[in-house]
Amino acid sequence: MSEKRTWTRRNVLRTGGALAGVSAMAGCIGDDGSSDGETAYTVSMPPVGDVEFEGVPENWAANNGSWADMGIALGQDPPAALYLTHRYHTQYYDEIPDVSVDPDEDDIDALWADELTVEEFIDLSEDVDVFVMDPNFLKGQGEWSDDDIDQVASTGVPFFGNSIFSRDYGFHDDYEYLTLYQAFEKLAEVFQEEERYEEFEALHDEFQTTLEDTVPANDPQVAVLWPLDDVFLPYIVDEGTSYKPLQDLGYEDALANTNVEDFHSGRGEVDYETLLEVDPDNLLLRSEEYESREEFVQGTVEPMKDHDAAQQLTAVQNDNIYRAGPLYQGPIINLAVTQQLAERLYGIDEQLYDPQEVSDIVNGDF
Repeated sequence: MSEKRTWTRRNVLRTGGALAGVSAMAGCIGDDGSSDGETAYTVSMPPVGDVEFEGVPENWAANNGSWADMGIALGQDPPAALYLTHRYHTQYYDEIPDVSVDPDEDDIDALWADELTVEEFIDLSEDVDVFVMDPNFLKGQGEWSDDDIDQVASTGVPFFGNSIFSRDYGFHDDYEYLTLYQAFEKLAEVFQEEERYEEFEALHDEFQTTLEDTVPANDPQVAVLWPLDDVFLPYIVDEGTSYKPLQDLGYEDALANTNVEDFHSGRGEVDYETLLEVDPDNLLLRSEEYESREEFVQGTVEPMKDHDAAQQLTAVQNDNIYRAGPLYQGPIINLAVTQQLAERLYGIDEQLYDPQEVSDIVNGDF
């Protein structure tokens, strides 16, 4: 697409108490009114509806690392912007040969460094061809209005996304949920990289078979928490993509049948007294930043062993404290996180997927 763009349509927004859908055509024409010669195509994505593209997007922005990781898996350049770049844990790419992204060196802007503003998005619309993000999230968590969404959509850059990482936010409990690979397939259609997607899908199917053949049948009891000083943000495991490694490996959620309120749905928190009552066998802890195992042990595990209440927990006494993996996982990061949890929770000591095969698909060698 040319840098100077005249958009061929307005977005039609159907909004009520919650955004019902966005119908959009993302195409551009030259200054003389002629099309760029590319074949138009339409991709459907709940909740935004049918989005028609007159050409393959060249530049893009995404909400989080789930979608950024999908784009990298599809052979794309990194997105120009994300909500929070530090939650895109690209260090997991260290496991994959010849795949590397650095949010700082690759000039990925952080849209939510302070607050998400309409002005930021309008400015960004001059440089990107699609916002790979769910507008409902902007309303539910960014406190945008329908008019804000309408104003950004009127730039001609469409929204295309689904809040796949969790299923507990009230702002999206009335639309179709997508699995990681359903969302991945739709983004592949946007970038016209269906063959790359099919290669990843085949690799993923093989990975699932390997898990079934390798991982023991017993399901470990886990509690997923985000530590904050002497309290924890509890995460009840659901079918969102941030829990896919646990879904694939098998688990028993220690918090599921308690009175603990999930952080996503109710902003719940638990203290050590409550945690001692539950006393899970394994603690899976989340954090803002990526940490090596050594950093995690020094910064989190050892202090818990010295803490008067924490040292009474079974998981602390048995050294069963691990990183839970990031909230936002695409197909590459998911493989790496699942491998790590298989090693920690089950003592698996073999490689469950081929990192070189992942590299080959990303780099088009298939």
